[in-house]
Amino acid sequence: MDELVIAGRSFRSRLMIGTGKFSSNQAMLAAMVASECEIVTVALRRVDINNPQDSMLNHIDRDKYLLLPNTSGARDAEEAVRLARLARAAGCEPWVKLEVTPDPYYLLPDPVETLKAAKILVKEGFIVLPYMPADPVLARHLEEAGTATVMPLGAPIGTNRGLRTRDHLAIIIEQANIPVVVDAGLGAPSHAAEAMEMGADAVLVNTALADTPNPPAMAAAFAKGVEAGREAFLAGLGKQRHQAQASSPLTGFLRHDV
Repeated sequence: MDELVIAGRSFRSRLMIGTGKFSSNQAMLAAMVASECEIVTVALRRVDINNPQDSMLNHIDRDKYLLLPNTSGARDAEEAVRLARLARAAGCEPWVKLEVTPDPYYLLPDPVETLKAAKILVKEGFIVLPYMPADPVLARHLEEAGTATVMPLGAPIGTNRGLRTRDHLAIIIEQANIPVVVDAGLGAPSHAAEAMEMGADAVLVNTALADTPNPPAMAAAFAKGVEAGREAFLAGLGKQRHQAQASSPLTGFLRHDV
């Protein structure tokens, strides 16, 4: 089986789901089930991680899903590290989706503070999955710092605009020796399929599911897109050409003198 492996842990699904913005916990859970995902992210600022009866956490079966706390809302490295430590102290596994987004308008990740926080958290034994700009140089520095993945954005968070960073994503995928998870901006199953066709190891989706009138149906569609894109990548896409090339020969049976 073609499994996703992160920090030595195997996952059948290459689709990760964010838990924000859903109209209800029931809609969130239905999307999770339909997606067949195994990793779900939860913003530490939105839940009481110390309370297992928190209305959101109570809906997530931790035996079935890896709960990936994220530091969404952290404005600098110090705040991100503090949030990650709080999650671990509350009994979460030492996995963390690192997010440092000081700009409240575009929510673009801060490359300097992200790298700074990643180095601290790796040294403290965390398995760090950093959300980052689609910057190949930063991706290399994060990998060298010991992060378990890199998570470059396809487009700004919540925009549903697809792979606006495609050229840089291709470089990151080509150079990375750790899994590349395309995170943010994917708005349609075709966007997820495109990322997987490029060779991304996984994608993370939230807004595209929560925004739709039918989250479970859209989650199932994304799962199919991820699977199709991965299979196409493994099969090997045909080369693109500038000049037309007939799929059937045009000689031997067409004669101008008839």
